[in-house]
Amino acid sequence: MESVQQILIVDDSRVSRLMARQYILSMHADWIVEEAASGEEALQKVASFTPALVLMDVNMPGMGGLAAAEQLRALLPLAHISLLTANVQSATRNRAAEIGVGFMEKPITEARIAQLIAPLEA
Repeated sequence: MESVQQILIVDDSRVSRLMARQYILSMHADWIVEEAASGEEALQKVASFTPALVLMDVNMPGMGGLAAAEQLRALLPLAHISLLTANVQSATRNRAAEIGVGFMEKPITEARIAQLIAPLEA
């Protein structure tokens, strides 16, 4: 029996969060999916929630995704953290690699979500 996974979706776009949630739950209806609209909210969520996977937008009001991902990496050393962003500049990719987080381009598609959750399905 597969284990229930906890996922955190961080994006200031409600539509993006809902699409990612829908794709995840269509593949794993029993998984727990939380949402945050900002980096600050993501950091608050992990005080009481330990996700195995964090999907993080980069460009958000307040704390951006790179800064939030760096703090989350320190708080959640075993979590899979991946930027899911339209910001495809090499500087963003390089910074993601430096802090040990993944990088995937938007748009959010079922295939991209499936690729991101694959490590949790093993």
